[in-house]
Amino acid sequence: MRVLVTGASGFVGSRVAEALAAGGHDVLAMTRNPAAYTGAGTAVHGDVEDSRSLDNALRGTDAAYYLVHSLDARDFERRDAAAARAFALAARTAGTGRIVYLGGLGDDSDDLSAHLRSRRQVEYLLAGTGVPVTVLRAGIVIGHGGISWEITRQLVEHLPAMVTPRWAATRAQPIAIADVVRYLVGVLDSQAAEGRTFEIGGSEQLAYLDMLRRLARIEGRSPLIVPVPLLSPRLSSYWLALVTDVDVATGRTLIDSMANEVVVRDPAIRDVVPFEPMDYDSAALAALAERVRAA
Repeated sequence: MRVLVTGASGFVGSRVAEALAAGGHDVLAMTRNPAAYTGAGTAVHGDVEDSRSLDNALRGTDAAYYLVHSLDARDFERRDAAAARAFALAARTAGTGRIVYLGGLGDDSDDLSAHLRSRRQVEYLLAGTGVPVTVLRAGIVIGHGGISWEITRQLVEHLPAMVTPRWAATRAQPIAIADVVRYLVGVLDSQAAEGRTFEIGGSEQLAYLDMLRRLARIEGRSPLIVPVPLLSPRLSSYWLALVTDVDVATGRTLIDSMANEVVVRDPAIRDVVPFEPMDYDSAALAALAERVRAA
């Protein structure tokens, strides 16, 4: 199958491109700078903010993975919406058979954060031109280089003591990056997955505070963790920027989302791509091991 992977240089996209190529697919890795691309597949020029470039990138494709976002931009909602519209139109013009999109968990009945609302909007916009879309919704992804994971790791490793705001008690269902990729690749050849939305997560539901404590135990650390319910999202984002390498805008966007529970309510994906996902400790150990190999 001829498959385009957007975000092929990114945290998720690079791994998806590698897995698809290993599975025998003809992978087109979309990037703004093909000459500098060193990952799996054949590099093709494309930019979701340049609609003309998408026509060539999508030409002749059977499927496309949409794995890009503008999380680090202050106007990310507007930019992500415009990019999704352009991509959906180009996919229809190219005759692409299916789009696979990685969105975000969270109940539609909840007061979703701007980040999660934007992920929902992208889902609808991608499907708006009639190309079948398979959506996988995930929460916190555990893996070397992932933003949420790096925040967790750096907080534990940089601070002998930390205050944790109210959002640290919110439940999530963290999932290993290897399991995310397994699900993303697994739905490609499944007719049962076409046009459907699935929720994916690891084997445990944990509060963010529990994740901090579990990682600290794995690394042999014992930081003092003190909950402070009144620490605002704005102050939290500045705090993250001081002690991690996550910028203020991205930190604020992610912290706002941490007010929403991101857990799997419908496990239907387990019938389509059946396997047992990792628990948190196994995912964390895999991420730490990959960091050592990459050093």
